Amino acid sequence: QVQLVESGGGLVQAGGSLRLSCAASGRTFSSYSMGWFRQAPGKEREFVAAISWRGGSTYSADIVKGRFTITRDNPKNTVYLQMNSLKPEDTAVYYCAAATGWNNLAQVYTYNYWGQGTQVTVSS
Repeated sequence: QVQLVESGGGLVQAGGSLRLSCAASGRTFSSYSMGWFRQAPGKEREFVAAISWRGGSTYSADIVKGRFTITRDNPKNTVYLQMNSLKPEDTAVYYCAAATGWNNLAQVYTYNYWGQGTQVTVSS
């Protein structure tokens, strides 16, 4: 069992930066691949980025490549999403999630555990 708690969301102007954190409970955090998703009002949840269990491999959606970076700190049981050059269209609730494998990590159904989400609002 893994419990995930996101933090770091807020209101930022376009072009600004935010760093989201996701703290995980449990001693098996390092055995999970981790992902970030987001969901805007009236839209489906969409993949943002994922990272392998040791952090050696990352995978990002085209819409955030070059702007968002996913990292993890296994001793701290935390995964991060550094978001730079934010745009109004990045406004959404951001969720972190944990998966036991490294396949189909862009798909919601792959993930076993989800956090409650943190709101990111980018003003123009």
